[in-house]
Order: sequence, then structure tokens, then C-alpha cells
Amino acid sequence: QVHVVESGGGLVQAGGSLRLSCAASGRTFSSYAMGWFRQAPGKEREFVAAISVISTNTYYADSVKGRFTISRDNAKNTVYLQMNSLKPEDTAVYYCAAGSVASRHYSGYSYWGQGTQVTVSS
Repeated sequence: QVHVVESGGGLVQAGGSLRLSCAASGRTFSSYAMGWFRQAPGKEREFVAAISVISTNTYYADSVKGRFTISRDNAKNTVYLQMNSLKPEDTAVYYCAAGSVASRHYSGYSYWGQGTQVTVSS
């Protein structure tokens, strides 16, 4: 079992950057694929990025490709989401999740954090 906690959200102007962190508990973190999802008010939760167990593969939503970078440090039990060139439409609650495979669908993940708010002002 893995317990995950997100941090690093906040208010930023359009064009700015933020780095989200997701700290995971448990000795088995390195055996989980990790994903980031987001949910804006009135919208469904959507896939943002995912990374495989040993960082071999990364996946991105088309809307963030080239702007966001997912990475992980298994020694620190942490996964990161570097977000650059932020846009107002990136405003959402961002969730970190752990699962058996790096999936684009939320059903592929078993463990979820509480989320961190990202607000991008125009």
C-alpha cells in the first residue's frame, strides 16, 4: 500500500512555472507507476502525465506536451511535475496517483492523494 501527498501548488501568472511534488510512503514506492491528473471546477478528472516504474517511459496529455515534465526519484519516494509556460486553462486541482502500470485512465490507479490547487491568472 502507498500513501501519497501532493505539494507545490499555488497562484502563478500566465507564462510562469510551478513544480509539484508527490511524496509517497511505503517501501514499495519504486514498484508503482505514477500519474498526475487534474480536475477543474465543473469538469471531469483528466490525465496529465504518467511515468513508469523505472522512468523508462513517460506519457503526456496533448494539452501539456512540451510544457510539463514528469520525473521521479525512487530514492526519495517522490514524483515531480514541472510545469512551465502555464496557461489559465491549466487551473485545476492536481492529483497524484500510484498504480501498477502507467495509464492514461484514472481507473488504472489504486492510490490517490488529496490534491493541490494550481491557479493560473491571466
